[in-house]
Amino acid sequence: MDMSCVPHLSVFERQILATSENKEMFLEKFEEMMPAAPDAAGEQAVMTPEGGTRTTYFEIGPGSQRNKLINGKLGKIRDSHEYETSVTYKGVKIPIKVPVAVMPETVGDLITTFSTPHSQNPQPFPLHPHLTTNGPYTHPVIVLVNALLTQKRIVFLGHGRPSGEVANHVLAACYLASGGVLKGFTRHAFPYTDISKIEELLYVNGFIAGVINPMFANQARWWDVLCDIDTGRIRISPELKPPPLTDGLSFFNLNPNMGVADYVKHDTMDNAFMEDISHCISSRFGEWAVRARWRDWVLRFTRMATAFEEAVYGASALWIGHEENHVIKGHGYVWADEALKTRDLTANAARIEGWRGTRSYLTLVQESAQLYQAKPIKIVDLHHQIDRLRVLRLSHEDSEKIYMVLKHYVDDYEEINQLLCVIPETQNGIFPIAFGLFHPNQKVRFAVVELLEKISTHMAGRHFFNNMNRFQRLAYIRLKQERENSGGFSPVATEAANGVGSFSTTTTPTTAAGVPRFAAFGPNGRGGP
Repeated sequence: MDMSCVPHLSVFERQILATSENKEMFLEKFEEMMPAAPDAAGEQAVMTPEGGTRTTYFEIGPGSQRNKLINGKLGKIRDSHEYETSVTYKGVKIPIKVPVAVMPETVGDLITTFSTPHSQNPQPFPLHPHLTTNGPYTHPVIVLVNALLTQKRIVFLGHGRPSGEVANHVLAACYLASGGVLKGFTRHAFPYTDISKIEELLYVNGFIAGVINPMFANQARWWDVLCDIDTGRIRISPELKPPPLTDGLSFFNLNPNMGVADYVKHDTMDNAFMEDISHCISSRFGEWAVRARWRDWVLRFTRMATAFEEAVYGASALWIGHEENHVIKGHGYVWADEALKTRDLTANAARIEGWRGTRSYLTLVQESAQLYQAKPIKIVDLHHQIDRLRVLRLSHEDSEKIYMVLKHYVDDYEEINQLLCVIPETQNGIFPIAFGLFHPNQKVRFAVVELLEKISTHMAGRHFFNNMNRFQRLAYIRLKQERENSGGFSPVATEAANGVGSFSTTTTPTTAAGVPRFAAFGPNGRGGP
């Protein structure tokens, strides 16, 4: 199988591609890797009376993915999320589509696997802090996700069903808890096993296994959670012991109104989330929409876990940075108010404590350190600042600081990629940035125009830019014309040159050697230690 023309994507490019439904995202990467098609029979160009050639389009292949001849070159209408190649078997070429942006644990088809909800004929679960985060009537799929996150022993039982169908359930379950963010599930997944291997299986902590022998249903000591494919129900083993008391649980028990002992009274919003997922499936939104929502849910959970560790233990291994060096303070998940933050952390405390120390947690800690080194912008938490624009009702001064930081620190290709990763299409895309076009301060409006100009010329950013609504487009065109009529001078640059403003040479952050940020960025990115 020839994979020589698969484009090489950075970690940010893969994330952008995986969270976008646009079929032309990074299409230029394919064109760069695609060799020039040689002249061959069937490739024709129509001669004009002047002796030149004119463009000809004709279909030379069947199906929806058709080849076309364009100016004598063979091209394909393709989805940039997939690489099309073939394997020759007994003289027959078999077409194969290879996913380009495969995120961690992205396996299984969520739509076909979980279109029939496990919550048919619901029955109450026995309470367990790690699993029933919304009380006895926690959604069964959430119980399964909690079991995966907290590394419980999970068995999928499909008596009399094909082994391939059982294996598909195991693989799809891996994506449920992964969401394209976490790792460590497929390595300890056994898509199909039998009773002869039970001794070896029980040595594995937190396995995910598929079986067809009904004897497993009667041996509750072999599993913690049993998913019966035939009935669509999930069972919690009566032999599963409650977790020990931890510092995190004790910390929130100090609040008499919101103790962990009565955690079932606090809504984790999981049931509302599952209603949204069910609506997506019933409305045939497509697998991409469901996967995107799962990714947002898992990412939200990991960011809440970071805030939980900082509140309980004073620091978190999931966040690496030096906020004292940031040009604008703040990092991590953003809540509308402290009461909502306390409610969410209390409701998720048991689940977070159960996740800490698992394989997926430890892997995420390692990858967080690697991702920090890959970030070109370390001097500001872009995700946090964008969330502030989305969630909070900021004053004009606070929003001005954010827009000015974005304008000055998001400049080259990888820096724009880092920004695009925190404004996915599922979260209104570029809208929080474009909203700055209506800021009362002209300096801020012009700064947003300059930032949008950079995004519009970016390989992936142009697709985000094109998704702006008509109202934002008109404001952008008007402000751009207004800036040109004023002589092309940016009030931001003018203030900086005159030694005033937030980003003048007298207030610009400097490196450890005292060099202004605009003069030397260093090998570790802007503002990196």
